[in-house]
Formats: sequence, structure tokens, C-alpha cells
Amino acid sequence: MNHNAPLPPLSPRPLRHLSEVHRRVVTAGRLRTSGVSVAEANEQCRPGGPWQQILPGVFLLHPGPPTSEERLHAVLMYAAWESAAGVPAQPGAEEPHRPVYAEVMITGLAALTLHGFSSTPSLLSLDRIDVLVPRMRRLRSTRGARIVRTSPLPAAEQVTGVPVAPVPRALADAVTELTDAGAVRRLLTEAVRGGHCEPAAVVRELNEARLLSRPHVVDAVDSLLAEGRAIAESRLYRMVQEYGLPDPVWNVDLRLPGGPHLGGLDAYWPEQAVAVELDTRAPRQGHRQDDDALWSEYARKREHLERLGITVVHITPRKLRDAMEQQATVVRTALMASGDRDPAAYVVVLPR
Repeated sequence: MNHNAPLPPLSPRPLRHLSEVHRRVVTAGRLRTSGVSVAEANEQCRPGGPWQQILPGVFLLHPGPPTSEERLHAVLMYAAWESAAGVPAQPGAEEPHRPVYAEVMITGLAALTLHGFSSTPSLLSLDRIDVLVPRMRRLRSTRGARIVRTSPLPAAEQVTGVPVAPVPRALADAVTELTDAGAVRRLLTEAVRGGHCEPAAVVRELNEARLLSRPHVVDAVDSLLAEGRAIAESRLYRMVQEYGLPDPVWNVDLRLPGGPHLGGLDAYWPEQAVAVELDTRAPRQGHRQDDDALWSEYARKREHLERLGITVVHITPRKLRDAMEQQATVVRTALMASGDRDPAAYVVVLPR
């Protein structure tokens, strides 16, 4: 039987309505609805037979090794079981040949590979593929598939027709299984440097997974946050240049003459008394008080500066990445509005 054959002659209802990969990878339930009993399916999987059981309840309808695509769909079918995997869409759907995978998605290293990471192994080289399922599902990890439970499920992203966990969640699930500090650092660095996500989102997921108590993860996170700040600063420089804003003074400390330190700023326009501050905070497990104290410091500094007549524009790295033009407009508006405000108090500007 060739790889494209829907079913051997024993099936009275060949699966021609399914996509090509789902004629090659099917569940026991789908076989039953096509008239193939469990005994008949097992007979086809005898040594030297035309089929093989790739996972419990999931059959590969050819004798050769599975492709990457077949492995992914087999794992999804196993996790979704017979409730949705490989089943045509509901009547009236535009694409009835596309399967519906209910509440399951690829995660971990396989998901990162699908997202385009270069530092992850190929799908064929992975011994097991991680799949995310609802916490209450009664399902065991098995050869080729590691079950990862969570509540609530994140919103899946479709990559090459496969539901995949968002990068921050996939990273957390991958790091759970990694003990090599270098591998963890490479993954986190590529996530930020490659523009897949912001550091705060990664740290949030690592925190939720209780991974920030592991020394090799903490070290990687420290490098990640430094990398993230450098990237955000580079984007801020680019925003000023590309959108024609006046040149500010960069990375400065403000002080009152002969008085106290007012705080550091990423960019400052002295003539207009407008400042930009990047918010690169990230939640850290066991550091809630430190996080609260840092936010309070941000708020106090901003209030103090604004009482002195200095406008502070607060920008997150994500806003710089996703809405740079909008942020440039916010800064430009603040600069233009400076002429309508009372003069700001005189402050001393020092390099930071």
C-alpha cells in the first residue's frame, strides 16, 4: 500500500474527505466509523503488515517511519482522543476536510521549532513531542508524547496548520525539562533577540511554572533581562531617528541644584522638559515585595518630576516593538505641548 492510499480494501468507507496527512494518520474511533474494527486494525499492524500503531489508539497507515507532520498530528490525535482529533469540522463549515483539535496544542521544544527557533532540535530528532492539555484530562505520557497539563489553556497559534502554544508558554514547558544552563540561555536569548516575545512575558511564564528557584534558570533570566533592555534602548534610538524627533540627551540622571537625586531617565529633552522612561520590569518568583517596591519607586519618581513641571512618557518594550509610530506620536505631542505649560523647575542633568 502506498502512503497516499486512504485505506486497504477492507474499509467500506475510505477517508477521502480528509486531508492527505489524515488519510495516513487516523484514530481507532475514525477507523470504526469507516467500518474497520479493532481486530481488523490490529491485524493490519502485525509484523510486516501495512499499518503500525504509532501511539495508543492512533494508527499510521503505512509501514515506514513517520514524517514530522505525521508525528505532530499523531500526538495531537492521541491527546484529543476521539472527541475531536481527526474528525471533520461541524456541518456547514467551510473546510470540512480540516480536522478540529479541541483543547490541545503542541508545546515545548517542538513548538519552538515550529515557531522558527534555530537553537532547537529538528522535529524528527525529538524522542517525545510535548502536548498541552487541560489539567483535568485523564491521559498519560507515553512513548513519543509527553502530556503537559495546565489551567487555563493559553490561546493556541496556528503554525503550518497545527495548533501551537505561544512562545512564552512553549519556552516554560521546554525549560522544565532542561538542566543545561547554556541551552536554557540560548533559548531565552533567541526568544527576545529574534523578536518572538518580550522578556516580561517569558519571566511571567517561568514564574507561573515555578522555575525561578532553579539557579541555572535564574542566571539565564538575568541575561535575558539585560538583553531585553539593550534591545528596547536600541528601538528607542531608532524611534527618535526614524520619526524625526528632536535629539534628546540619552541615559541621564536629574538632580535639583544642590538638592536630592530625582532619578534616571532613558531620554530627556531639556528645553521642553519631556522625559521618556522604559518600563523593563518583570515579575520574579519570591520577589513580590521587591516588585511592588520597584513599581512604587517608578510612581514616586514620576509624580515628583511632574510636580516640577517635567512630563514623563512611560513606554514598555512591547509598545516600542508593536506600535513604534504610535509611541513616537505620543512623544511628539508631549514635546509640542510644552509651550502651553508653565516653565519647569530648573534641574541639573548629569550622565548616568
